Amino acid sequence: MEINPGDASALGIIDGEKIKVVSRRGEVKARAKVTGVSPAGVISMSFHFAESPTNMVTNPALDPVAKIPELKVSAVRIEKVPA
Repeated sequence: MEINPGDASALGIIDGEKIKVVSRRGEVKARAKVTGVSPAGVISMSFHFAESPTNMVTNPALDPVAKIPELKVSAVRIEKVPA
């Protein structure tokens, strides 16, 4: 999961640390990658790999016309995973 350095600092998260991403649809554990590439207030996760089942926290809705998955945007909460 990519996270902005300012957001990571505010949450006490360090690069490489395991965290939990929680939405109203589910949760997934991932390793944090602290990077300035992600804007403040936004996290980014790949959904192409089984190791990070990002779809567990996103909306399963399909576009009614094209029948493709909705853009993967979801409000989430980040929690530290106890060591």
